Amino acid sequence: MDIRNIAIIAHVDHGKTTLVDELLKQSGSFHEHQHVAERAMDSNDLERERGITILAKCTSVVWKDTRINIIDTPGHADFGGEVERILSMVDGAVVLVDAAEGALPQTKFVVGKALARGLRPIVVVNKIDRGDARPDEVHNEIFDLFASLGANDEQLDFPMLYASGRQGWADVELEGPRKDLSPMFDLILKHVPAPALDKEKPFAMTATILENDNFLGRVLTGRVEQGRARVNMPVKVLRADGSVVETGRLTKLLSFRGLDRVAVEEVAAGDIVAVAGLSEATIPDTIASPEVTEALAAIPVDPPTLSMTFRLNDGPLGGREGKKVTSRQIRDRLFKETESNIAIRVSESPESEAFEVAGRGELQLGVLIETMRREGFELTIGRPRVLYRTNEETGEREEPFEEVMIDVDEPYSGVVVEKMSLRKGQMQDMRPSGGDKVRLTFIIPSRGLIGYHGEFLTDTRGTGIMNRLFHGYQPYAGSIEGRRNGSLISAEDGNTTTYSLFSLQDRGTLFVDAGEKVYVGMIIGEHSRENDLEVNGVREKKLTNMRASGKDDALVLTPPRRMSLEQAIAYIEDDELVEVTPSAIRLRKRYLDPNERKKRERSGDKA
Repeated sequence: MDIRNIAIIAHVDHGKTTLVDELLKQSGSFHEHQHVAERAMDSNDLERERGITILAKCTSVVWKDTRINIIDTPGHADFGGEVERILSMVDGAVVLVDAAEGALPQTKFVVGKALARGLRPIVVVNKIDRGDARPDEVHNEIFDLFASLGANDEQLDFPMLYASGRQGWADVELEGPRKDLSPMFDLILKHVPAPALDKEKPFAMTATILENDNFLGRVLTGRVEQGRARVNMPVKVLRADGSVVETGRLTKLLSFRGLDRVAVEEVAAGDIVAVAGLSEATIPDTIASPEVTEALAAIPVDPPTLSMTFRLNDGPLGGREGKKVTSRQIRDRLFKETESNIAIRVSESPESEAFEVAGRGELQLGVLIETMRREGFELTIGRPRVLYRTNEETGEREEPFEEVMIDVDEPYSGVVVEKMSLRKGQMQDMRPSGGDKVRLTFIIPSRGLIGYHGEFLTDTRGTGIMNRLFHGYQPYAGSIEGRRNGSLISAEDGNTTTYSLFSLQDRGTLFVDAGEKVYVGMIIGEHSRENDLEVNGVREKKLTNMRASGKDDALVLTPPRRMSLEQAIAYIEDDELVEVTPSAIRLRKRYLDPNERKKRERSGDKA
């Protein structure tokens, strides 16, 4: 059977996974009465809750006797490592662009990688049914984007489709019949080349996706680059330097059929397959016949730009809510994560029972922490720090910068420009984007964006949209002002009371409600001034013989400010930590003892 391998790439929330749903339905991959969940490819609980794709996944459809292997990729820049890996498996790409929002930063990032590999993308302008769609302008934006990324003449002459993934149609013409997705299937068969690989050479493939199966053990997915693989054939695993990691047999060969993986006896060069039977192989190792001596070339992945410290939970409430609480368990889990996620790096920290975890951004590391939390881990997390480097030629200290694209209502553009300039942001462009909105583009140090998103939403009354993308390393931009408000710190252990919290409301914004357990050094609110303030949130009203029974009924507390995990990580300062357990997210000072904090402050070593 003929094969086509394609990736569907786009900015977050432009409709990739919804489009894949329709491709599966219209190709007959589902049975007539089979119940299929919306966004069927988002199989992970976190993906369903957040409405984003986090992990790249494969599926397969058959159209006119040709098997089309489709890879659904993440749309967020923090998960760019997933996208970079899978581009080595495909011969074509469908670039999906929102008909109203146009080409956003993540589109630029992935298209740049695809063009550099020589792929000739198909452009699909999705969500044409939106009221604010502007297909002609978006077409021009995409052409300008391709040109700016150095596309050759063949790549600039890209075919284009207008589509609505949710309604399940695509057309070559803007005013076409809008019937089904057959024009997209036909264009993929016509435009994407079949893999031109040698089926007679000895078998070799590169592992690009790793997952663990309860029954099969390690399952590695990749494209067969040469030769044929058969069940139970002997293989060896090679690192990039040619060293042998292990030898073994392919106990299972799994080919993709719709959403299912089906066991097959043999696969040939060009097909995407999952293999089982190996215990040490990982990404991006080469799995090959015993006679192969050289590893296949693997795509280099952009390095991490952000680092966090993962520590043991050594607070007074540590070990009460989680099942996995030792530093050894945390260490094993983090190093296991590096096997399947090559964009993350883990190293031992100089601090005792702590680990430095480096990744692409706050969201990527936040997803890892949330996953560990659901697995029963307890840990404390330090403030995110950017990874600096020294320029070998000039000897200058350099830091990561990001390109930020902001869509905001015109009345709020002034405050956004002011806040971005305070954080060392340099405006590159300002233009109207329709509907009384303005599109602002900045180049800003990555550390200037840490903790800004919540402030941004407040400044724009929740209407602003911010998209960011790693731009590159540039000379150090100087000091950036951090959080202006101090913390309200608990001075006592115990359960909070309405009586004590009511009197603390005037001091700032509270993070806890009445009846919650607190301890010395825990942050229970944000002070209205710049300094930290130690407060007693557990004080009870003393009983007297003059007290009436209904006296406390009049005390009404303002609902506390609850933070998500990402908000808490972005909020803390260098001398603070986020305590993460399966049932709670708490903020605390790094040093719980107030005397220790004062001693550190006097010596100038807050962290």
